Amino acid sequence: MLAGALYDALDPELVADRERARDLCHDLNASRERDQELRRRLLTELLGSGGDSVWIQPPFYCDYGSNIRLGQRVYFNFNCVVLDVCAVDIGDFSFFGPGVQIYTASHPLEAKLRRTQEFGKPVSIGSDVWVGGGAIILPGVTIGSRTVIGAGSVVTKDIPEGVLAAGNPCRVIRENIAGDSDE
Repeated sequence: MLAGALYDALDPELVADRERARDLCHDLNASRERDQELRRRLLTELLGSGGDSVWIQPPFYCDYGSNIRLGQRVYFNFNCVVLDVCAVDIGDFSFFGPGVQIYTASHPLEAKLRRTQEFGKPVSIGSDVWVGGGAIILPGVTIGSRTVIGAGSVVTKDIPEGVLAAGNPCRVIRENIAGDSDE
């Protein structure tokens, strides 16, 4: 699965791993704002790395959690979803608006094969990236550091570092010049 090969999602070990992640997400999502120590413990247990400094505003959902590797001080706003059947690597100080969805999971185009098999492709997001609310990042995408992805974008292909990109499909609008005022 992690290598991007076809796999059976109903494999008992995978089912158990997803149940573990969903139970941890349920506990996280049911926690109160004042339960910061509990949230930190849950995130450290859920995520492959980065749980010690990430800020996730519940609700948050993922498939496995263990395939999500975060740099320092990553932030996820409300209602984010990460389908992590393959690795999701996110650099330091990257921010995700509400309702952002990151998908590594995919399915064969052939209907008969799709009944029993899935596959995935990893997603890599650099440091200091800002992904606007409602954006969707598809399997196999790499987003370079210091890039801004506009709200509602559907990222279907790699986006280079240091740019402003938006749309469906997401495309580079312009270089993201350091020192620009907020626009």
